[in-house]
Amino acid sequence: MPKINKITPIILLISVLFGLSAHCQNSTAAIKPTQGALFNNSTLTDSDYLRAIERAADILETAQSDAEFGTAAIGLMKSIEENKKSIDLILKSLKQSSSNVRNQQMYQTMLSELQLNVEQQNKMVDADSERLAKIKKKISSIARDTVFMALVKDTLRIKQFNLELHNLKNRYIHADSIISSNINTMTAQKRLVVNANLSVANAVITVQKKLEKSGINLFGNEYLNLWDLGTKPGNTKISSNIDGKWQAEKNVVAYYFNYNFSRLLVLVLLMAAMGWYIKRNINTIKSLDKFHNLGQLNFKYLTSSVWLPAAVLGLNIAIVTNLHAPALYVELLQFFLLGILSLLFQKNWLKKSLANWYFLVIIYVVLCFFDLFVDVSFLERCIFIAVNILGIRYGIIQLKSIREQLYIKGFFKWASVIFISLNAISIIANIFGRVTISHMLSLAAIIALTQIIALSVLLKIVLEIILLQIYTTRLKRGIDKLFNQEALSQTLRKPFVLLISYMWFIVIASNLNIWESLATAAGTLLHKPIVLGSVSFTLAGVLLFFIIVWIAHLLQQYVAYFFGEVDNDEDEENINKQQHSKLLITRLIVLIVGYLLAVAASGMPMDKLSIVIGALGVGIGLGLQNIVTNFVSGIILIFDRPIQVGDIIEVSSQSGRIKSMGLRSTKINSASGAEIIIPNGNILSQNITNWTYTDNLKLVEMNCTVNGNITPENISQIILQTLEKVPLVENSRAPQIFYNALSEDNYKILIKFWCSIYRTEEVLSNARQALFYDFKDRGITFTT
Repeated sequence: MPKINKITPIILLISVLFGLSAHCQNSTAAIKPTQGALFNNSTLTDSDYLRAIERAADILETAQSDAEFGTAAIGLMKSIEENKKSIDLILKSLKQSSSNVRNQQMYQTMLSELQLNVEQQNKMVDADSERLAKIKKKISSIARDTVFMALVKDTLRIKQFNLELHNLKNRYIHADSIISSNINTMTAQKRLVVNANLSVANAVITVQKKLEKSGINLFGNEYLNLWDLGTKPGNTKISSNIDGKWQAEKNVVAYYFNYNFSRLLVLVLLMAAMGWYIKRNINTIKSLDKFHNLGQLNFKYLTSSVWLPAAVLGLNIAIVTNLHAPALYVELLQFFLLGILSLLFQKNWLKKSLANWYFLVIIYVVLCFFDLFVDVSFLERCIFIAVNILGIRYGIIQLKSIREQLYIKGFFKWASVIFISLNAISIIANIFGRVTISHMLSLAAIIALTQIIALSVLLKIVLEIILLQIYTTRLKRGIDKLFNQEALSQTLRKPFVLLISYMWFIVIASNLNIWESLATAAGTLLHKPIVLGSVSFTLAGVLLFFIIVWIAHLLQQYVAYFFGEVDNDEDEENINKQQHSKLLITRLIVLIVGYLLAVAASGMPMDKLSIVIGALGVGIGLGLQNIVTNFVSGIILIFDRPIQVGDIIEVSSQSGRIKSMGLRSTKINSASGAEIIIPNGNILSQNITNWTYTDNLKLVEMNCTVNGNITPENISQIILQTLEKVPLVENSRAPQIFYNALSEDNYKILIKFWCSIYRTEEVLSNARQALFYDFKDRGITFTT
């Protein structure tokens, strides 16, 4: 009886845990055997009970494992904590920051992102809570195991399986504690997410109110007219105001820096990689003792420094990609860019142009300082007007010297007009009390001017990087000949001019605080569905399709430059046919991938597209058969390679050297200098004579007559010795000498020897001259 009392608590605990009745608590005498009450013991064996215990143990072990927080849940809790810190920092900054429009736009963007993050976190927390509830429900399924329940109710069997049940109880307690703890954790996380959602919503409302107030001030009567001196806002000490505003702006910049640290790190790594790339090519050219040739290629910036051009590239990207950054952050980026440009200009610009550039930088610093840190007052407004007047004079008189130093001068003319116009409008706005819009126009004017200078330098640096790569590749291939960099630069600059125009427009629109409105309006127009019959599309999809196709065609055209190919000016005798084949395949791949990406990115419905393709198939069969034949033939020629760039071929009645191969046609340079364009379908459908399929050698013949007292053996010996000395004669293949006619002191001879097919006439001429003089020295007449 005492032994039964010892195991009774285990039975009672398990019974309570699984929702069973606990009527056996009074005494062991009250516990009655239940054998045969619910189950027939003759049908259940010890193995059945052990398997039931094992099933329960497996359920508890699986539940414990599933209830543990994995990396996803841990990452979720970390992101919730980071979001909370970010929200707290934004709320604190909103109380301290000024009503600067750019700062409010930054907060609006960040809060929108935080709202999305909070919504996603809310869904993940709910999913984790639901997962824990399912695990708890799974544990309760043990109570539905009839064999296990028979064991629990059979007091005679409990004694037999006391050890197993005791271990099962411990496992249950451990699993239950983990599940309960994790449920409480998820509840706490849910509370944090809900509070974060409310805080973000309130912050969004606060920012929207500030932006609305800024819009009212922008076009309303913000301050009195300048000639009315009755009210002078900002009577506190300037030094204390500057210190307070600096602390507020510094906190905003620090938060934004931490918020975008990963993006900034990627940008820094890209700048470092670009610097290393430029340095490697420069070192390669120096090792080949060709660095002095970069001056002849009109290099201006890469020869004086490596890391400064890389920094110019990175800072221009940073300015364009941080449109919603705080005002101080953007202006510091612009200031660093102007400083690096100043270092670059010191070695390249004339003193007069450099002095005017420094004056422009000083104007920029003064405007930024007064806009950010000095309260509006009569004196402050007068200083702004004085700077505007100086700017107008500067734009009319002094800017010409800077224009002469820039790579692209057309845009600078428009930048000068914008600079002068915005300064003039700023003066008028300031006089009539629209101080906010006056400050905005002044900063937009100076940034529009400095940014076009920076982008002009950027374009020159990018072109120099590409030309450096081309020249380095050519030197590695043994091509020392300089190419026409001016013509090549004119070809390369066209797409980049479009890109920097877009970048310049973004910077100006952003500083005028109209970029968001323009982007929203353009997005609405471009993404509005257009329905034609059963086909629906958007202008954005169509535009994206053509942009990607255009980029693909540009890349397949420019990819040759990275192989060192410039107008096929390499030595025709040492042309790298293998590289040309790789280039053709690369171009084909670029085009195919480009078109596939264009179709995928444009969002064209494939089911509707298949109908269009079917209709095109009918058109191809009827009218475009030759074009498709040429296209397919071009692909076959690229992969089968019966001919390659640089080969000397004969097709039908045409012959010459292959200049280039495309998907539709092949260009051949004839011996007379004409360029012959042959459709690829014609080449593949006719017999082709390829003189250089295996090598660049050709067997040439020369008929000659020798008169004099000499034997055939001596004649053959002289001919062989002479041909060995003639340049470009292939001596690895023995010349052949045939006597067509022999008489006393008169021999008619046919000479055959191998030489480069590209210089056949030259070799024959040299051989005739060498043989003439060698026979003449021996008193023998040689006629050919």
